[in-house]
Amino acid sequence: MSGLRSGQVAAAAGVNPQTLRYYERRGLLAEPERTLGGHRLYPAEAVTVLRVIKAAQALGFTLDEVADLLDAGRHRHGRHPDTGLRLRARTKLAEIEAKIADLHVIADTLRAAVDAGCDDLVTCAGQPCCPIPFATIAGGASDAEAR
Repeated sequence: MSGLRSGQVAAAAGVNPQTLRYYERRGLLAEPERTLGGHRLYPAEAVTVLRVIKAAQALGFTLDEVADLLDAGRHRHGRHPDTGLRLRARTKLAEIEAKIADLHVIADTLRAAVDAGCDDLVTCAGQPCCPIPFATIAGGASDAEAR
């Protein structure tokens, strides 16, 4: 029986051994063979799978989304060619671009507050020239709470 022990896989992939067990429980990483003494023995490709998982997370994919991506890769036969990474990457890209647009609005508003010399939120909120849209933000929160 050959393979890599938990510590070796974790070190090679740059994760801790608890991460391996967690990913096994989540189904992201196949359960490894075991020695007669009960030690886990992972195939060398487990390191690649772990690196892929961490890279996907760094790109903004959640573990559930990573699980779907890995599953789609395992079951490619008979699937439409646009049901895997390409479609999911397009969707994630749209989410990220929307977040970036939101962050630009936030940054512009904060710049305007700095330029306007706003020092006190309550005082600023009562001024007609206040660049922070307090009424809109409060209204949005009330709308969300009403739902």
